[in-house]
Amino acid sequence: MTKTAMKETAAIPSLDKALAFAGRAHKLFISGHWVEPLEEESFSTENPATGKSLAVVAKATAPDVDRAVAAARAAMNASEWSEMKPAARAKLMFRLADALEANIDEFAALESLDNGKPVRDARYFDLPHAIETIRYNAGWATKLNGESIALSGPGTWHAYTLREPVGVVAQIVPWNAPLAMAAAKIAPALAAGCAIILKPAEETPLTALRLAHLIEEVGFPAGAFNLLTGFGDTAGAALTAHPDVDKVTFTGSTEVGRLILKAAAGNFKRVTLELGGKTPVIVMPDANVAQAIEGAARSIFTNTGQVCNAGSRLFVHQSHFDEVVEGVSKIAKSIKIGSGLDSDTQMGPVISRIQRDRVRGYVNSGVQSGAMLYAGGEELDREGYFVSPTILTNTDASMAVRREEIFGPVLCAMSFGDDELDQIAANANASDYGLGAIIWTNNLSAAHLLARKLKAGTVRVNGGGLDPALPFGGFKQSGWGRENGREGIEAYTETKAVAVAL
Repeated sequence: MTKTAMKETAAIPSLDKALAFAGRAHKLFISGHWVEPLEEESFSTENPATGKSLAVVAKATAPDVDRAVAAARAAMNASEWSEMKPAARAKLMFRLADALEANIDEFAALESLDNGKPVRDARYFDLPHAIETIRYNAGWATKLNGESIALSGPGTWHAYTLREPVGVVAQIVPWNAPLAMAAAKIAPALAAGCAIILKPAEETPLTALRLAHLIEEVGFPAGAFNLLTGFGDTAGAALTAHPDVDKVTFTGSTEVGRLILKAAAGNFKRVTLELGGKTPVIVMPDANVAQAIEGAARSIFTNTGQVCNAGSRLFVHQSHFDEVVEGVSKIAKSIKIGSGLDSDTQMGPVISRIQRDRVRGYVNSGVQSGAMLYAGGEELDREGYFVSPTILTNTDASMAVRREEIFGPVLCAMSFGDDELDQIAANANASDYGLGAIIWTNNLSAAHLLARKLKAGTVRVNGGGLDPALPFGGFKQSGWGRENGREGIEAYTETKAVAVAL
């Protein structure tokens, strides 16, 4: 072990535990048991900060999907889970949140090893958010009520609605925020009384595997939660097409979302899709410029830009354009890039060699098409999959770098004049995506009026972040449905109407 590695090991709490867990033999979790895949195959993952092997995990295929779906269906038919009182489900979930909190440092280290993000970000953002998401949804378990309805037809009626769990749910999560995204999916589904098959991204399975161990320890009934590690084109495809899966929820690329829609058509599965984004950041002439600069940089460089809601298009009023772009550029140039296990690191690697080359390709394509490289863009000569924070100006709407989701720390900056709100909104809406939008202004009327005109599922004004109570999802090609809040948990239920003649 090098001196640097020894220093990192000493500085990161529970890193030894995380490394020991990563080095274990990892199986599939089906019906409350850890089992080998039927085809006895496995695959390796790597640490994106080094490009070196990190873990070997079981590779699920279609026969394993059949086993997991059967286990989930059995749980839905068994009284232990299907007839469990809402308060008892909530109690199990609160225990899970407590167990996660008790192991927070180990999970943060695992997330950094697996995904590459700074361990500080995992420890103080991803993990607290995941824990709060579980606790928030646990509270909903006792509040999924129907309503009484007054009927107008002849006779005397007692009519009401019930909210029942949708059934067996396949949940496919991405690699950019593995644990937080897993919590956002499993928490409302468990609170609603569904049975789950979770498939983490093949690049980042470790925190999902560790979470499954906690679920086992907490004591959820067999089959209520199942975990399959494997690839999207095998395990994922089999899950989305399976005739006994009642709902699929997926977070990832728009291209894969289209494939899931086709696969779900076989038995008309319920589908929730949280897909791509190209979030506009709008800095109005009356904005607090210092706050807007910091916020714009944070919205694109956090998690190395690997955020579906990353603020990748920056629209700045011409009176502040030079100041804002220069301010964001200074931040970009000052960012400490390195291993997530280094306590000084502010931005880690992208997830893989493929993703690094993809980001570089977009930047090169933009420059070749006439974009100006204002900051970054250089190749970093080091092991691992690192890219530099990059700012482009002089882009136009036809360029792929401005039009398509890059999923990297690349910002396209543009100015606008004293146009009406309609024109500003039209520029921001000139995208196939509509996941989020960010406005910086001190004009209350402008904020509300512009928020109404933007085609985005979430509009944030002068900062703010995710909250499990706030519905999240997109317009246009950014997806179907919503996660979080009341809408998020109700998406895991079916409404049944009952009318009784008295």
